[in-house]
Amino acid sequence: MPIPTRAAIVRERGGPFIFEEVELDDPRPDEVLVRMVACGICHTDIAARDGLIGTEFPAVLGHEGAGVVEKVGANVGRVRAGERVVLSFSSCGQCSNCRRGRPARCDSFDELNFEGKRPDGSTSIRDAKGKPISGSFFGQSSFAFRALTHERNLVAVDASTDDELALLAPFGCGVQAGAGTVLNELKPRPGDSFIVFGIGTVGLSALMAARISEAAPIVAVDTVASRLELARKLGADFTVDARTEDVGRRIREIAARGVDYAVETTGLSKVIDQAIRSLGPNGKLSKLGIPMDAPGEQISPPKPGPGQMVFYSIAGDSNPQKFIPSLIKAFREGKFPVDALVQEYPASEINEGVRDSLSGFVVKPVLRF
Repeated sequence: MPIPTRAAIVRERGGPFIFEEVELDDPRPDEVLVRMVACGICHTDIAARDGLIGTEFPAVLGHEGAGVVEKVGANVGRVRAGERVVLSFSSCGQCSNCRRGRPARCDSFDELNFEGKRPDGSTSIRDAKGKPISGSFFGQSSFAFRALTHERNLVAVDASTDDELALLAPFGCGVQAGAGTVLNELKPRPGDSFIVFGIGTVGLSALMAARISEAAPIVAVDTVASRLELARKLGADFTVDARTEDVGRRIREIAARGVDYAVETTGLSKVIDQAIRSLGPNGKLSKLGIPMDAPGEQISPPKPGPGQMVFYSIAGDSNPQKFIPSLIKAFREGKFPVDALVQEYPASEINEGVRDSLSGFVVKPVLRF
C-alpha cells in the first residue's frame, strides 16, 4: 500500500522548496519507514537544489534527518518500530571498504547518495499525480514528514524527547563530517597547531573536535563577525576576519612556520589557496567544501610542498554506527556543545532557513516536523 505524506519538493534548478502531498512505497524487506521529527539544512542540500551536484528535478532532498521508526521491512534487524534514530549517509555494506568498517569510502557512495533512485533504478516517491520524483537523497530524502530509508542509514540513539532528538539531527552529516576529519583523519596531538577556514557547522564541528584533541593554537578564519565570536566561545585561541585582515600575514604572526593541520570548508579556490599556503613543512589539509567558485573566479591553488598532504574528506571517513554515538557521548559530557549551533524552524519555513544559512545569520537551521 502506498504511504501518503508531505515532502518539500524542488521542481526546478534553483527553485524554492514547496511542501506537497506525495506517496512513498511500502518498505521493501531491507527498508525502514521513519516518521521525521527534525532535519538539518546542510549546504549540500542547497548545492543540490542549485544543480551543482547533478540533481534531477523534481526532487526531494534532505539528509540530516532524525525521527522515530514506524515500520520495518521483513529482513531488517538493526532497528525496530518505536526506536528513535538519526539518519546518515548510505553505503552498500558489501565492498572492501564497507567490510573494513569504512563506509564513507564505499565503492558505490555516489550512486547510493546522489543518483535519486534506489540501486535497482526504481524511485520510492511519487507526487500527487503519480509521477516519479527524484528521491533517496543520501538514501533518505528527509525534507519530509516521513522518509523511506535503508537500515544501514540508521543509527539508533538514546534520546528521551523529541527536543533532544532534534538536536542530534545534524550529527548525520555536517557535524560528523567536521569532527570526523579531525578525529579520524588528521588526528592532531596535544600542542599541534590547527586552523579552520569557514566556520559554519562543519568548520565549528572541526574546531570543537580539535579542542577535544587539545590542539593548540586553534585558529578560525571567516568573514562573518557573529561566527567568529561563536568560534572564540567554542575554543578558538585566535580568529581572523578575512574581510578586514591579511589572512596570510596574520597566520604567520600566529604560527611562524605554518600550521600542522588545516580544514577548509568553503569550496572556494581562493580560500583553498590560503589554506595550502598556511601549512607548515609537514602540514596536512583536509578539504570538505563542495566547489563553489562563481564563473570567472576560479584560481589554481599551489601544489603542496614536500612532506605536506592535501586530501578531500568524505563524511570525515566515519563509520556512523560507531562515530555518531561517540560524538553524542561527548555532547552529553559538555565537551562538544553542538547545541550552540542550532536554530529551529517549523518545517513550513524551510526557505527562510535556507536564506538565513546562506546569509550567515544562522549556523545550523533545523526543521521541526
